[in-house]
Amino acid sequence: MKSSWRVRLTLMIMVTVAGAILVTWVLNRFFLEKYYISTKIEALKDTYDSVRSILTKYYINEDNNGTADAGTSVISAVSYMNSSTASSGTGNTPGSGTAPDGSVPPPDEPVEITPQTDTENFLSDRDSRMLEAYADRFNLSISILWNTKYSFSTANVNVKERVFFEKVAGYAGGRKQSVFENEVLYREPSGKYVISKTFDGRTSANFIELFASDNENASFVLIRTNMESMKDSVTIANRFLLFAGICVALLALLFMAFASGRIVRPIRQLSDIARRMSGLDFTTKYDVKSNDEIGELGESINHLSEKLEETISDLKSANNRLQSDIEEKKQADEIRKEFLANVTHELKTPIALISGYAEGLKDCINDDAESKDFYCDVIIDEAGKMNTMVKKLLTLNQIEFGNQVVELKRFDICEVIRSVLNSSELLIRNKGVKLLVNAKGPMNVWADEYMIEEVFTNYLTNALNHCENEMIVDVKAEQKDGNVRISVFNTGKPIPEEDIDKIWIKFYKVDKARTREYGGSGIGLSIVKAIMDAHNKDFGVINHANGVEFWFELDSKAKV
Repeated sequence: MKSSWRVRLTLMIMVTVAGAILVTWVLNRFFLEKYYISTKIEALKDTYDSVRSILTKYYINEDNNGTADAGTSVISAVSYMNSSTASSGTGNTPGSGTAPDGSVPPPDEPVEITPQTDTENFLSDRDSRMLEAYADRFNLSISILWNTKYSFSTANVNVKERVFFEKVAGYAGGRKQSVFENEVLYREPSGKYVISKTFDGRTSANFIELFASDNENASFVLIRTNMESMKDSVTIANRFLLFAGICVALLALLFMAFASGRIVRPIRQLSDIARRMSGLDFTTKYDVKSNDEIGELGESINHLSEKLEETISDLKSANNRLQSDIEEKKQADEIRKEFLANVTHELKTPIALISGYAEGLKDCINDDAESKDFYCDVIIDEAGKMNTMVKKLLTLNQIEFGNQVVELKRFDICEVIRSVLNSSELLIRNKGVKLLVNAKGPMNVWADEYMIEEVFTNYLTNALNHCENEMIVDVKAEQKDGNVRISVFNTGKPIPEEDIDKIWIKFYKVDKARTREYGGSGIGLSIVKAIMDAHNKDFGVINHANGVEFWFELDSKAKV
């Protein structure tokens, strides 16, 4: 089964996302509660320090109360301070506590405790509101007993009496062990306070408590927070994280299915181009749209395609030259002998005519001007035919002996056909021929463009010179089995069957009288044969009931 890179990429990302979610859930499940407790412990420490810094301003006037001065060292409680402020070493100096809204209150003036002070709430309204705001915001209960007479609490009366005063009574009665019999989480080195994890059997709930005592001033403070809400928060967080993780994984799956499709699409395009290149089709190029690794790969493949096309063109040309050289060595002597014999035969007639008419002019056989012009025209016409024949013989000789290199390139054959037809328009009109053309391009071929133009020109000229009856010339170009086939048909007499194989021989003429009438030398089709042999491609002639069709084929793809 084919392995899709798109599927592998999607699975890899999904496994990564699922793994990250699972690791997060495990950390949350086993370490979040411990981290939360640790954070609460630090918060309680900072809270206690902040309480001391805020309440050092409270004092008892000895003259007004008639009791001993409680001194300036008092123990009270304040809510949870901003942990970052406490830990950074700021906000712990006397009178520099931070309000719940983050503002810094102005320095406090000393507060005198008098007989008129409410023992159940001895703090000033401002300080009470601040402590209550801290307690509400950070889910704390704060209870204070100062100088065994004055108290303050943000908790309800039941908690204050049942929990706080029981702890104070146990401590004062010397039963420290019963007070601190629960799990101790932290003990202040100087013994000012202890942070412990306690269980309240009446409410079946766990708490984290800071209990502090000041023996010198008979003062106590209890800062308490409920652990059940913390556990509930952890459980809810874990459950929500699991649900959110599943949703995120599903969304990631949909996103990766879409994103991987866009990522894989250019890779598939490059794969298709490489497959075409393996079939020697270099026409398709990658459209580079990005400046990344895929874009660089596309540019490299385009460059490779151009180099391969150029190299294959050179190899094909070299292969054709090699095959031509082999055949040339075998046929060199025969071609030379045949060439001399044919040239001698073809030149014999025009030379005899030129010589005869020249002697007539010299002997003044006819003295009238009209006869002299006729003699001169014959001499000029025969000399022109000899010149044309010599040029064609030279062309044929260069091709057969390999002196004219076949340069294979890719070009549009339909464009060549249109060019030759346009240049022959006057001749076609003078012949009175009806021209039919079925060559819809572009049709790219691999060949020597100059030589193929010569082949088509000879076919067209031959068709125009032998067109009879309906006077129709039909030119076609069609693709067939990896080749392009070009044919030229003309209405007229078919070629005798015994002459079909001989028309490609130099100087061979089926109808010598007609051939001489339009100035033919019998070399045109020989040139066609030489050119097509140099290309190693098929060509031929087909007789039809109403005329003759000449054809040749060329490669539409590069082949080695």
